[in-house]
Amino acid sequence: MSGSIQVVRKQQHQQQHQQQHHLQVKQQQQQQHHYESSCYLSSRSSVSQQSYTTYKTTSLQLITLLILGLFHCSHDEVRRLMEARQEDVTEEGINYVAMRQLFAREAREAMEVRVEKKTRTVQIRESAERVELSRTIDEWAEFRKKMNPDSLTHPPELIVKPRGMTIWEGNTVKLYCTVAGWPKPRIAWYKNNVLIDAKARPEKYAAESNYNVHSLEIRNCDFLDTAQYRVSALNIKGEVSSVATIVVKSKLFLISFLASPSFPPTSIIDKFEVAFGREGETMSLGCTVIVYPTVKKYQPDVVWYRNSVPLKPSKWVRTHWTGERATLTLVHLNKEDEGLYTLRVNTKSGFDTHSAYVFVRDANVELEGLPVAPLDVRCHDANKDYVVVTWKQPAVEGGSSILGYFIDRCEVGTHHWAQCNDTPVKYARFPVTGLVEGRSYVFRVRAVNRVGVSRASRVSDTVVAMDPSDRARLRGESSLDWNDQYIHPSASTVGIVPGEPSDVVVTEATKSYVVLAWKPPIQRGHEGVMYYIEKCISGTDSWQRVNTGMPVKSPRFALFDLAEGKSYSFRVRCCNSAGVGEASVSTGEIIVGDKLDLPSAPSSPVAIRNTATSVVVIWGASKEATNLVGYYTECSVVGTDVWMPCNNKPVKQTRFVCHGLTSGEKYVFRVKAINAAGYSQNSSDSDAVVVQAAISVPGKPTGVTLLEAVRDYMVVGWTEPATDGGGAIRGYFVDYRTVKGNVVGKWHELNHQALTTTSYKVNINLKENVFYEFQVRAMNMAGVSKASVPSAPLECKEYTITVPGVPVGLRVQEVRDSSAVVLWDPPAFNGRTPVNGYYLDVKEASAGDEGWKAVHEKVNRNKYIKVTGLNGGTSYVFRARAQNLAGVGKASAVLGPVLAQTRPGTKEIYVDVDDDGIISMIFECSEMSEGSEFIWSKNYQAITDTSRLTIVQEKGRTRAIFNSPSLDDLGTYSCVVTNTDGISSSYTLTEEGLLRLLDISHDHKFPVIPFASQMAMELLEKGRVRFWTQVEKWTPACEVEYVFNDVIITQGKKYTMNFDKSTGIIEMFMDSLEVTDEGTFTFNLVDGKAKGTTSLVLIGDEFRALQKKSEFERAEWVRKQGPHFVEYLDFAVTQECDVLLKCKIGNVRPETEITWAKDSNEIAEGDEDISKSDVGIYEVYLSDDRGKDKSVFNLTDAGKVELLIDANSSTEIKVLSTEHGIVLYSSVTYCHEELRVNWLHKDAKMAASERVKSGVTGDRLWLNINEPTEKDKGKYTMDIFDGKDGVKRVFELCGQAWDEAFEEFQRLNTIFLLKLKLLLFISLKSLNLTGNVWGDPLPEVSWTKNEKELVTDERYKLKFEHGKFASITISAVTRADSGKYALLVKNKYGTEAGEFTVSVYNPEDEENKEDKKD
Repeated sequence: MSGSIQVVRKQQHQQQHQQQHHLQVKQQQQQQHHYESSCYLSSRSSVSQQSYTTYKTTSLQLITLLILGLFHCSHDEVRRLMEARQEDVTEEGINYVAMRQLFAREAREAMEVRVEKKTRTVQIRESAERVELSRTIDEWAEFRKKMNPDSLTHPPELIVKPRGMTIWEGNTVKLYCTVAGWPKPRIAWYKNNVLIDAKARPEKYAAESNYNVHSLEIRNCDFLDTAQYRVSALNIKGEVSSVATIVVKSKLFLISFLASPSFPPTSIIDKFEVAFGREGETMSLGCTVIVYPTVKKYQPDVVWYRNSVPLKPSKWVRTHWTGERATLTLVHLNKEDEGLYTLRVNTKSGFDTHSAYVFVRDANVELEGLPVAPLDVRCHDANKDYVVVTWKQPAVEGGSSILGYFIDRCEVGTHHWAQCNDTPVKYARFPVTGLVEGRSYVFRVRAVNRVGVSRASRVSDTVVAMDPSDRARLRGESSLDWNDQYIHPSASTVGIVPGEPSDVVVTEATKSYVVLAWKPPIQRGHEGVMYYIEKCISGTDSWQRVNTGMPVKSPRFALFDLAEGKSYSFRVRCCNSAGVGEASVSTGEIIVGDKLDLPSAPSSPVAIRNTATSVVVIWGASKEATNLVGYYTECSVVGTDVWMPCNNKPVKQTRFVCHGLTSGEKYVFRVKAINAAGYSQNSSDSDAVVVQAAISVPGKPTGVTLLEAVRDYMVVGWTEPATDGGGAIRGYFVDYRTVKGNVVGKWHELNHQALTTTSYKVNINLKENVFYEFQVRAMNMAGVSKASVPSAPLECKEYTITVPGVPVGLRVQEVRDSSAVVLWDPPAFNGRTPVNGYYLDVKEASAGDEGWKAVHEKVNRNKYIKVTGLNGGTSYVFRARAQNLAGVGKASAVLGPVLAQTRPGTKEIYVDVDDDGIISMIFECSEMSEGSEFIWSKNYQAITDTSRLTIVQEKGRTRAIFNSPSLDDLGTYSCVVTNTDGISSSYTLTEEGLLRLLDISHDHKFPVIPFASQMAMELLEKGRVRFWTQVEKWTPACEVEYVFNDVIITQGKKYTMNFDKSTGIIEMFMDSLEVTDEGTFTFNLVDGKAKGTTSLVLIGDEFRALQKKSEFERAEWVRKQGPHFVEYLDFAVTQECDVLLKCKIGNVRPETEITWAKDSNEIAEGDEDISKSDVGIYEVYLSDDRGKDKSVFNLTDAGKVELLIDANSSTEIKVLSTEHGIVLYSSVTYCHEELRVNWLHKDAKMAASERVKSGVTGDRLWLNINEPTEKDKGKYTMDIFDGKDGVKRVFELCGQAWDEAFEEFQRLNTIFLLKLKLLLFISLKSLNLTGNVWGDPLPEVSWTKNEKELVTDERYKLKFEHGKFASITISAVTRADSGKYALLVKNKYGTEAGEFTVSVYNPEDEENKEDKKD
């Protein structure tokens, strides 16, 4: 009996043990599900609290604790919460979740109850343990109650309350508080229980909230800001508030005291600005941090945030702290890195923050039209062989819409990427199956459109293919197997067929895939289970197994290849080694299709000016947007159809600041929304907005001074502010107060309506001999500026002087290295007579009062003057004085110091004439600041006559266009750029310059096409005629009109036209010229507005000669079709002085007959050579079947032959030395009177002179060089010309030849001088002078002595023999015959003279002179 009872108890024990562990597995799975999803749950999550059940086993007296699932939510809810994780998790929430997970793990480990049959001793020992277990269960229940979502939330709590304070008026105060609470409380500020709207009064209030630290800034406090300020924090759990009192005290006296320098405890300087990067680049952001007081080696808490999420160092993000500078480096930028970056520096004494946006542009695509890479790839719901991959669509789709996406996976540790889907998926969410359990993977996504596939996105974080319970077990080091079932070592391993799964639902359904999820069965046996999925088409009873090859391990499965639009039912079966269990309950009919619709288009955006390079865009949220991911903003320059993305990472706010725009351009904006289904339609375009800085209040006026005073009123003046805040100054407000000694009164307003001038007559309640101070404020449409510096105390008393007051408003512009233009306004008080001129004084700023000197001597009637002669780099000050008939008034207030220096990059006004002939002045400025404008003036006065000048503003460039230029426009034009450091320039238009510009304008209005060459004509082969010209400048649009005798001709049989636009050559061809072609040929060109004409006249004799030549060329072409003479019959003389008759023939054949004849008699082959006496008419005939040709040569002209024979019979040049010099000569066998000889020295023709002479004597051709020198060395050439051809002989008179010839000349010259001297001493009876003469026609010869012509008489005998030799004989030579003689030769081609000197002396006289010397 006892044995049977023991068996029954043992069976009951085993059954209870199995039931307990089934329930424990279910409980642990539900707990794990809770742990992984709890950090994503918000306060709105619908979570039902489960109860705890305790079973008591009587026989074993053991307590088994069954904990049902803590949370239950659908897959859609989990997915939504996971996607909203980043936005909903706060610092308090993270702390709660961390604590909850910690306690949950400890409690779970404590609840693992092992059920075994124990001995009595063991049971007693464990009795105490069960009591401890019961107590642990109670603590766990209390903790679960606390961790209930309703318990997670808590009301707001003011950790740091705002503190009251007392301040002086005009200062700025800031109230701080720190608030905790969950959900995050909303903060509101109240003044005396009235809500403060900081956005409605941004100039007064500024409210900020950063990381649970909230502040209210009250600017420019006055007495009315004294009040109680309350901060209120509100959430769903309650409200808390705190009050702080602010007291603003008025400053009745000006108190000056020295304060030691102080700094805020922590401050950030050298801040990073809005930055732009491109994918793949590396970017660094940095700020310099000042911590006061300075503590060595102190390390502040430096935290970087992106979109309010703290950044941790990784392979993409690196942070660095140098002790005074914090740096953030973004390695290999991706669009995920775009966002608002914040640096927060925390110290024990305080904190400071700075934020700026970082934009990441797409990398350049490899092919135009490709989409850019997707972004923000994430992994969700990872299981044993399944994971869901999500991403965000890119801002730019490329040349066409995105068709879908490819998902790639790579196992960690390898570099092999495998594509997960064969066809692109449109949905930005995809379940990846087929993973290997236990392995780690990363994923990436690529977009595809009609052009191709984009670059891959940044890889996702690593994900492990593992069941969530397995991960929990690994963290807790549990001994449970992979299906969370505890197996006792002594338990039986007999297999049990698992039960059916439960709660099979469709968590995702798209037209590409369907995702199923279910709960594992309670009855699973002692081993893990796997699953088979079955489907059934609606309307049938046929169930098909989907995964026939391999069951899945995860309770998730994605089904593909389903027919879109059809209805299916699904169910799941469990299996293990014991078999396949029963099927689960069917899911019911599911229609395959997208469950998520595209978001609706956002409402119309509104663009608002922000800075010089940014615009704020605000739009309405999409009304129909499920699971919205965010918005993309695009911009386009007006006039173009090119849209550019403003942000490459979607933003969820409905407000975005678009940076990086071009200042001065006009833009329109549009917005589109995205979710996982895709893009919405684009919103409507915003109104166009010009990118320029928003208008701010102007600067303070300066130089408040007294202009005139009478007993009961005063006139004060001031200088306008340096900056107008981007908007025109609309007026001024003046305040005054009394001054008595050191006591000043309160400020009172003088005018309630804004003044439009820079002076004001104060006549309200002023008393004589009382001192007053004045201050001025400027106003534009943005508001009123701060008050100017008060004037010095001014006494109200009457002026008694007769000269004018001081000029006011001195200012300077166009400052250069050596000049500056000074301007001023007339004095308010003219004196007894009107002002008739001004004087300007200048001095160096460092000089004393004695350094003042007048700029000009004569009075200047203008209210401006250009000061020249300044020294670059020197500072100067200026003052002006007014003059009337009574005299010169006092000097004005000093202007300056002004540094005489040209600003780097300064540009001057220049004049341009465009293609339409429009004359304009252009001024450019690259340093325009926010709100800067170009202001033009003529003669430094505002331009009132707008009919003569049109002003155009363009992107840092302005044009002043003359509407109708005339003499009325003469003058000096200046342009000033507002809100800059005095950038200005001027241009003086003179009458001469205007006339020159008008001529250029006329040329541009009526342009003429320039021709490189005028029309010309040339004859071509066959007698064709080519008319051509070439243009110098042209465009592809240039057209040509061909005209003959005012009639337009076109291309046809007679005319062929061509215009080569690559070279500009225009041609027209005619095959032949006929009688009717006499006239004028014209080419008319039109190239846009430019025109050009060129003509050629062919009439009269010129046309007939051309026609005859054309016919000849055509006949020549016909002749050359058969055998013909290339060179006609001619003669040549050989070196042996033989006459050779020759010709050159072409186009001959073997059968062509060649016949020679003399005087019409055929010359037979073998006849003797032609000799000199064989004169006559020689002929050569060519003939065959293609035609015939003849050449005739008349050899009867013997003289021509003789000349050639003469030239060829000359010998080589030889050298001969004489007592007078060196003679170069050549001998000829045959010599003729018409032979022409030219001598060249070093290839330059030699001219006859007294020293160098040439000629022909008998059979000798000679060149005589008298008194040779070193310059006569070199190459000599004798050119013998016969009227047709010539012969050249060359001789090098250098080296040894020169040395020998010159040495021989010196020897002979010495002998000759001795003989000549002896001759003169002995015989003084007669003197004969002879010269060789040559010329054609025969020249006239005459002799002169001392430039007087000589004639033949009894003493002088003049002869000219044989047309070559001219001589003079002097009889009875005496000393009177000494002098300068010349032989003059003259014909129609010119005159030449040969001069020489004759000296006659008596030897006896010479001997007497020598005796006297002795």
